[in-house]
Amino acid sequence: MQTTQEAGASEPGAGERRRRELLEAADRVVLRDGPKASMNAIAAEAGITKPILYRHFGDKAGLYQALAVRHTDALLDSLRAALDAPAERRSRVESTLDTYLAAIEARPQVYRFLMHPAEDSQSSERGFDVGLHSAPLLRRLGEELAQVVGERVDLGPGGEQLARIWGHGIVGMMHAAGDWWLGERPCARADLVAGLTDLLWGRLATAGNREDGPGF
Repeated sequence: MQTTQEAGASEPGAGERRRRELLEAADRVVLRDGPKASMNAIAAEAGITKPILYRHFGDKAGLYQALAVRHTDALLDSLRAALDAPAERRSRVESTLDTYLAAIEARPQVYRFLMHPAEDSQSSERGFDVGLHSAPLLRRLGEELAQVVGERVDLGPGGEQLARIWGHGIVGMMHAAGDWWLGERPCARADLVAGLTDLLWGRLATAGNREDGPGF
């Protein structure tokens, strides 16, 4: 005979809801502990045992990947909204850069969990090193931004390759500059946005919009 819990788990969508609840619990621990967030702490926050957490995600790397997708999807939605806002092109570039920086400023512990290994190497579980897993996240952001650039800006012959160069280059610039700024706070966010926009503005200012795309 099925228990009530087993019956609930077999309902349509129950597994996805449970996974979402566990990710929300993981988010709360990451917001508190940053890169040192442990599977034990996350399991305790969710009110389950660690073996049950492993059953859902496999290991800390699996949980990291699920959290990375969750946060990257949300960030990409925000970046696309900034890029597509009804405004002059330079303003949209500034808004996009500011959206990224505002996101990492608002949740610095989540950013550090996704981008940096734990400071205490003894706290890593099963040899997990967050730093080894951040590169795919940055590559995904680069490819997504390349697609947006390619759809909106007429870069002429070889434009698809150049859009990918720009996409990955811009993400690399945002990541490096944002990492430095978040750690040292050497200037106001607005000053960093203005400086990075000036750096990007060269050829982008004179490029035309694609006739077959949404424009930029």
